[in-house]
Amino acid sequence: MSLTSMPELIATAGPGGLGAFNVITLEHAEAIAAAAESAKRPVVLQLSENTARHHRGIAPLALACLRIAADSEAAIAVHLDHATNAELIHAAVDLGIRSVMYDGSALDYADNLAATAGITAWCHERGVHVEAELGEVGGKDGAHAPGARTDPDEAVEFVSATGVDALAVAVGSSHAMHTRNAELDNDLIAHLAAKVPVPLVLHGSSGVPDHGLRAAVEHGMTKINIATRLNIRMTAAIRDRLATTPHLTDPREYLTPARTAIQAEVEHFLHLLAG
Repeated sequence: MSLTSMPELIATAGPGGLGAFNVITLEHAEAIAAAAESAKRPVVLQLSENTARHHRGIAPLALACLRIAADSEAAIAVHLDHATNAELIHAAVDLGIRSVMYDGSALDYADNLAATAGITAWCHERGVHVEAELGEVGGKDGAHAPGARTDPDEAVEFVSATGVDALAVAVGSSHAMHTRNAELDNDLIAHLAAKVPVPLVLHGSSGVPDHGLRAAVEHGMTKINIATRLNIRMTAAIRDRLATTPHLTDPREYLTPARTAIQAEVEHFLHLLAG
């Protein structure tokens, strides 16, 4: 199956939620694609600005993800996550990525709106899907507590003024949580879904328990972003392998079980989101 566009992927997901998983290493990408094939569900491979910085540039890992997606039997899109500058977005688009998230949430409302509108116009001229964020989701440098909430009327105004294709909203989740006890505001999700004319995106989903994610999808959330849970499983598998076989020096000997652990976690979420 060839690389799939984000709008096609959203349609392919059907009534269930679309799982979007962050890629930090090649093992992440391979495991996520394998899970999508096994679960027979569409999936998004996401590369964040922080990951691009870690690899000293977005190109190597992005090109690997694009190739993995193109060669996979599953429907897969590649997405740039949490980009705060236009230069990174331009670089991603030049590589062939056709879905990006511009994160202007640290700006005040007027500046965020203006910057998002400009980037959206540039992306739409090139057939690129744009996700944006209105008001920062919790867990980002302490700028917002998990109690932050998106105002539905402001969200409608923002989408109309910017022309974005998807909107990340604050409904009770928080980035980088290691516990799964976040409580989402399902009434707000339903209100937003009824008023906002584009798909809603849940960031910080790793901190939401399974029943909370199912409820979020049932109340109108479309794209579910998951990163921390994969890293927890990967790290645990590596620690276990090295603890039981301390003489290991070949990375393949501990990255293989790590990749298997990521795949199992992704499969769990894909089945969960499918309903």
